[in-house]
Amino acid sequence: MREHFVWVTTRRIKPGTLEDFERAWRPDPYPEGLRQAYAYWSEDGQEITGVSFWDTKEACDSWRASEAEARRREAIAPYVVEEREGFYRGRELAVPVR
Repeated sequence: MREHFVWVTTRRIKPGTLEDFERAWRPDPYPEGLRQAYAYWSEDGQEITGVSFWDTKEACDSWRASEAEARRREAIAPYVVEEREGFYRGRELAVPVR
């Protein structure tokens, strides 16, 4: 099975700011080594979890240390109340077909 390199961030944002946060949150340019990215938000729109899949840990670390990521974090800062993040390695779990 192929191993995945995953960066997960969960942010609590100020009420009523989901649309503004989403506009500021999108990276520009998109990072080298980013395979896929997903965003999931709570029903009340105040908690967002981002899950991104990377070619390597080094590709993710390079993006996290980049000027572009620093600008993106600065742009979302006015909306963020709390943030947690972590980097993980793992693989797909085989789910039986029914």
